[in-house]
Amino acid sequence: MNLKPTYIAAFLGLTLIGSAYAACDVEIEGNDAMKYNKSSIEVPQSCKEFTVKLKHVGKLAKAAMGHNWVLTAAADAAAVTKDGTAAGAAKNYVKDGDARVIAHTPLVGGGESTSVTFDTAKLKAGENYAYFCSFPGHAALMKGTLVVK
Repeated sequence: MNLKPTYIAAFLGLTLIGSAYAACDVEIEGNDAMKYNKSSIEVPQSCKEFTVKLKHVGKLAKAAMGHNWVLTAAADAAAVTKDGTAAGAAKNYVKDGDARVIAHTPLVGGGESTSVTFDTAKLKAGENYAYFCSFPGHAALMKGTLVVK
């Protein structure tokens, strides 16, 4: 294959431009076995905002097997989960005005999707962040780590 230098330069330029733009979103799936399909998420430092798209790939209804995505500092995860249980389903198992919650989605049931976009200025490189489903009993299995890279 014989490519002209101008084609090669154009290709290399597009490749370099494409690599300079990091993805500022991620899709994560939750299922009826109380599992996320990702155990970690990386947020590029270049992102001003980051979007998490949650898709419930199971079949069970929200009342029986609802899932959400909640982000906190790792040290706050257990307390936020406990307070979320007390808040109840009507509040998406997230306590109103909880300053420890960086971002969260509403609950979704089987076949449903939702998303949340948050300001990455709330995140710091080198800090430990946890994400989890705050539906009662789910956080033990439905959890992961988020890092700023």
